Amino acid sequence: MVDLFLNRVLVENNWDQDELNTEREINGILENRILMLFFASAECEKCQEFIPVLNEFFKRLKDPAYIEYPKLLALIHISLDQSEEQQERFLKQLHKKVLFLAFEDPYRKELQTMFKVQDVPTIVVLRPDGSVLSPNAVQDIHRLGSDCFCNWQESAELIERTFMLNEEIENLNLRSVTDPVKRLKYKTEDDKRKKKWWKLWGKDKAENEEEEEEEKDEAWDKNRKEGDKGTWRKR
Repeated sequence: MVDLFLNRVLVENNWDQDELNTEREINGILENRILMLFFASAECEKCQEFIPVLNEFFKRLKDPAYIEYPKLLALIHISLDQSEEQQERFLKQLHKKVLFLAFEDPYRKELQTMFKVQDVPTIVVLRPDGSVLSPNAVQDIHRLGSDCFCNWQESAELIERTFMLNEEIENLNLRSVTDPVKRLKYKTEDDKRKKKWWKLWGKDKAENEEEEEEEKDEAWDKNRKEGDKGTWRKR
């Protein structure tokens, strides 16, 4: 799925409209994510009506104000507008974390043909491997809201690393906070095993010493009796 936008320029819908154009930047924002391609036009009434629904959907899944761990999801707006002014007007209504292709990029039309988009609004949902999960998820988002992401996630077999502090942290090698407790537990169990072994060893040793004492007593009694018999014969 990342390959779909390699060697392309994606623009962030923020105030500065930062451009993402290196392989590392594209990978960083699209890798291991479910991708939504939003085909729309500013002149389309249905698209205008859908914007508040889409913004709410996206906020619930990505905005830290609503969710502690942003979901592994990316939204790219593919404009089908007739002018750059129309596209700019439409983008101002979309969430600031949305990505888009520049108006002069002909790849917009290629994607429209690639995914056979005829009506707008259309949201094509792609798995991380680039396969199509939903050819048009507009009705699902209307009907289920952010809950439909769970169905996509399950279908895509997407594994979330929600134990990370946020999506951007990578290659951390932290020990669990329970490690000291585990080490103490195992140390205590080892001590118990050692004490048990010493106890059994001490018990066996005491029993052996007792048996040796009994054998000595029996030998002494036997020798004494034999000595008495010898004395009796002399008399």
